[in-house]
Amino acid sequence: MALVRTVCVYCGSGFGKNPAFKEAAQQLGTALAQAGMSLVYGGGDVGLMGTVARAVLESGGHVTGIIPDFLQARENMLDAVDETIVVPDMHTRKRLMFERSDAFVTLPGGIGTLEELVEQLTWAQLGRHKKPVVLVSVDDFWAPLLGLFDHMRDHGFIRDGLDLSYLVAKDAAAVVPLLQAAGHEPDGRAEELVVTKM
Repeated sequence: MALVRTVCVYCGSGFGKNPAFKEAAQQLGTALAQAGMSLVYGGGDVGLMGTVARAVLESGGHVTGIIPDFLQARENMLDAVDETIVVPDMHTRKRLMFERSDAFVTLPGGIGTLEELVEQLTWAQLGRHKKPVVLVSVDDFWAPLLGLFDHMRDHGFIRDGLDLSYLVAKDAAAVVPLLQAAGHEPDGRAEELVVTKM
């Protein structure tokens, strides 16, 4: 297992109603930078995504933002990051975020955050990568989703041999130790995920 050096963080473009979510984003960004882990994220300066990116930068860490051109204004692209990659669409954004990351961490967020998380869980389930996926369940935010996973298992839709691979952190302080313990498989390649159209 190789060390986790670059972490993709999925999270909301809003703050949510619980102040603990913003605190967790701040804490996570600071912890990543202090551990020498770079951030890959969606490129915006709004909500939790802006908070985690600014926290990494303020602590001397490296940040790569990947944003589709149509979201540059809507998500107020953060110009202070070390590297900004503007892409033509969401599919390219997600592929590059995958390629550039050793692990994935999901803070609270909405349907877009959920979609990004579930995609990584699906790819791992299908053997496309072995990178760690961490859900940060601040104030049990992800408990309903974890309950749904159990419901799917109970009904036979998540079967032996196709189980989901994820870690759960109850707070942001637990994330870096989890990633350091987990490491990552360095052989995950996005090329394997490309579907050739005939």
